[in-house]
Amino acid sequence: MGGFFAAVSHKNCKYDVFFGTDYHSHLGAKRGGLAFYDAERGFQRQIHNIENTPFRTKFEANLSEMDGTAGIGCISDADPQPLLVRSHLGLFTLATVGIINNAEELVDSFSGPGNQFMAMSSGRVNSTELTAALINRCDNMVDGIRYAQQAIEGSSTILVMTKDGLIVARDKVGRLPVVIGKKEDGYCACIESFAYLKLGYAPCYNLGPGEIVKITADGYEQLAAPGETMKVCAFMWSYYGYPNSNYEGVNVEVMRCRNGEIMAREEQKAGTMPDVDYIAGVPDSGVPHAIGYANASREPFARPFVKYTPTWARSFTPSNQEVRNLVAEMKQIPVPELIEDKKLLLVDDSIVRGTQLRETVDFLYRSGAKEVHMRSACPPVMYGCKFLNFSRSNSEMELLARKKIQELEGDEGQKHIEEYADGKTQRGQCLLKSICEEMGFDSLGYQSLDGILEAIGLDRDKVCTYCWTGEE
Repeated sequence: MGGFFAAVSHKNCKYDVFFGTDYHSHLGAKRGGLAFYDAERGFQRQIHNIENTPFRTKFEANLSEMDGTAGIGCISDADPQPLLVRSHLGLFTLATVGIINNAEELVDSFSGPGNQFMAMSSGRVNSTELTAALINRCDNMVDGIRYAQQAIEGSSTILVMTKDGLIVARDKVGRLPVVIGKKEDGYCACIESFAYLKLGYAPCYNLGPGEIVKITADGYEQLAAPGETMKVCAFMWSYYGYPNSNYEGVNVEVMRCRNGEIMAREEQKAGTMPDVDYIAGVPDSGVPHAIGYANASREPFARPFVKYTPTWARSFTPSNQEVRNLVAEMKQIPVPELIEDKKLLLVDDSIVRGTQLRETVDFLYRSGAKEVHMRSACPPVMYGCKFLNFSRSNSEMELLARKKIQELEGDEGQKHIEEYADGKTQRGQCLLKSICEEMGFDSLGYQSLDGILEAIGLDRDKVCTYCWTGEE
C-alpha cells in the first residue's frame, strides 16, 4: 500500500516530516522518499530502497543536507517517489497512494511525438509519473487532480508540494483517510492520525472523499468540495491500520477489541465455542481481536508465543515464498509453559493465503500444543483487492478460501461464493472442514460480514468490503 506525511510551517519542519513519515512505515516496505522546499535552497529530494533497512535508518544521514519550511515524505510498497515534476503548471513534487488498474490504457493515450515515460526495471511505468502526466493535461492543478482521479481505475490519493504550500486530495471515494493537524507554527497532512498527535499537532480537519485542500503555514483552504459517496477500506481497522489511529472517528484498537467481543458473543449464541485453556492473538494485529474475544468469553488471555522483531525484516519482504516462510518461523519464539498440553484458540486479523498461518500451527504443535483452534477476525477473503494492494494476487485462486472452493466443487463452486462465505450453510460448513483438514486446525470460524461492520460502526454503504463480497 503506502502512506505519507507532509508539513508546512513558518519554521524548518524537516524533523516533523522525518518522524511523521517514519510513523507510516507499517504501510509499505519497498521505497521511501523525502522532499523539502526552502526559499533559498529550492527543492531538495531523496529516495531510497527500504526493503531491508528501516526508513529512519536509511534517511537519518540525509537530514543534515536538507532543510525546508515545507516538506513531504512517503512510504511505498511500489514505485519510487516523491517525484520532482517540471511542467506548464510549474515546478512541484508529487506523491501518490493507490493503484492504477488501467495504467497500460492510460499510457497508450499519450502515444505520439513528444510523449514519453521512463520505464522501470519491471517494464512498468511509475504510477506517480503517470499521475503527473494526467494532471498536466489540464490548465490548473485542481482540474488536473480531478481529471487524473476520474481517469484512474482503482484509487488515487494525491499529495503535491509547490513553493506556495501543499495541495492534498483524498481518493474520489475516500478509500484511505486524510487528516490535517495544526500547531502554533503550521499545519500537516497525513493518513495515520496518531503520527501528528505524537508530534504535537492538534486535530484540525478530516478530508471528505474526493476533497482537495490547499495548506499553508497560516491555514487551509478548500479547493474542491467532497463528494457524497464514500468507500473507506474496512481493512484499515481489521489489519493494516495502526492501533492508535482514528478513521472516520472510529479508533482502530477499540474496533478490534469490539470485533473480538462480537465474535465471542455470536459463538456463545451458536454453541460453537470450544473448551480451551487460553485465548491468544496471532501477533501483532490479531492480539486486540483476541483480547476482545477473551474478555467476552471470560476465558483467560495468554501469549503462548511472541515475535522477535529487533533484527528481522518484515516477513513478506523477501520475494521468495520459501524465504518468507523461514523468516516468519524464525521470528516466532514459544513460551513452552503456555503451550505444552494446552488447548489454544488463536485469533488472527485475517486468513488470506494461509501459508504463514500453517507454519504457525505446525510450530505450536511441535511445541507441544494439545489442540489449536483458529478464528479469523474478518470474513473469508474471496477477491483480490483492486484498490489498495491488500490481498492483491496474480490469481484469486491463490486465496485460500477460493482455492478450497475450486477443490471442493470446481468451477460450479465459484458460482456460490456468497454461500461458501456463510459458515451456517452446508457449503460454508464444507469449506470450514476442508480448510481445517489442510491447515491442521481443530476448529475454524470466521467473523461474519455483519459482525465486522457492527464493530466498525459506520453506515455499511460507506465501507469498502470488496475483498469479501466482490461488490464495489
